[in-house]
Amino acid sequence: MTTAWLSHPSCLLHDMGAGHPECPDRLVAIEARIERDAALAGCLRRETAPAVTREQIERAHDRRLIDALERASPSSGLRQIDPDTAMNPHTLEAIRHAAGAAVRATDLVARGEVDNAFCAVRPPGHHAEHARAMGFCLFNNVAIAALHALEAHGFERVAVVDFDVHHGNGTEDIFRDDPRVMMVSTFQHPLYPYSGIDGRGERMVNVPLPSGADGRAFRAAVEQEWLPALEAFGPQMLFISAGFDAHRDDQLASLALVEDDYDWVTGRLMGAADRLCAGRIVSVLEGGYSLPALSRSVLAHVRRLAGVAQDA
Repeated sequence: MTTAWLSHPSCLLHDMGAGHPECPDRLVAIEARIERDAALAGCLRRETAPAVTREQIERAHDRRLIDALERASPSSGLRQIDPDTAMNPHTLEAIRHAAGAAVRATDLVARGEVDNAFCAVRPPGHHAEHARAMGFCLFNNVAIAALHALEAHGFERVAVVDFDVHHGNGTEDIFRDDPRVMMVSTFQHPLYPYSGIDGRGERMVNVPLPSGADGRAFRAAVEQEWLPALEAFGPQMLFISAGFDAHRDDQLASLALVEDDYDWVTGRLMGAADRLCAGRIVSVLEGGYSLPALSRSVLAHVRRLAGVAQDA
C-alpha cells in the first residue's frame, strides 16, 4: 500500500506563545517518531503541501471570516482571535497550507494515485465554524477537503469521522444541513466546546463519552453507532479528523484511550472504507498534546493506514 504524507514547513512556524499546548513541537515529535520507523520507509509518499485557494476555502467558510483573518495577520508578535487562539506572522501561511494539504490529499486519493493519506499539519481545524475561528482552529481543514471531494471530484456522499476528545463543533456547523455529508464522532462530555449533545440525527452521529471512559467504551461506540450509520449512508470517501487527545496521558482531557485503540479504530475504518468506497481515506491531524503519547498514537495510526504490521 502507498500512504501519502503531506505537510509544509510553515506549519512549524505558526506559534501561539510560550506554554501553549498547540505548539510546533507537536509536529517535531511526530516526525521524529515516524523517521525512526524503518518499516514505514518505503510506504510513505511524502509531499510538500500546496496552499489552498480562496475558492476552496469559501466552500466551507464565510468570506467575511476569511477577510477578517487576513486583516488580523500581524507583522510581528501575536494577535488574539479568541482566548485560546492567536495568530503570529506565519499563521496565515500555515493555515493556507494545512488546508491545502487536505485538498491535495483528497486529489491523490480520489484519483487513485495513493491508497490513503495522512496530513501532518497544524493548526488543527475541526472547531472552526462556517463564520467563526475558535479553539486553536482558524480554517476547517477536513471540511474544506470534504467539500473539495464533492465539488471537484463529483462524489455524491462523503463522511467525516472525528475521534478527537473535543466535539468537532465546526465540522457539524458547516455540514449540519448538507445531506451529502455524514459526521460520526466520539468526544468527552462535558468538555469544551460543550456541544454535540443536542440529539442524534441520521447524519450527525455524536457519541459523548464520560470522563474516564476507556477503549472498551470507545470501541463499543464505534461498533454500535458509527459503523452501522456509515454502512447505511454509503459514503464514497472517508475523512478522519484524527485527534489523539483522548489518550490517557493527554493533559487537556480525561479519557483513557491508548495506542492500540487508535490502531484498532483505524483498521475498522479501513475495513468500512474497503466495503463502501474503494478504500478512500484522508486523515488530517487535529488534537493531541502529550508529545510522547501523540507521536506513538500517530505512528500506530499511520502504520495501520500503510498496511505495516503493528508487531513489525
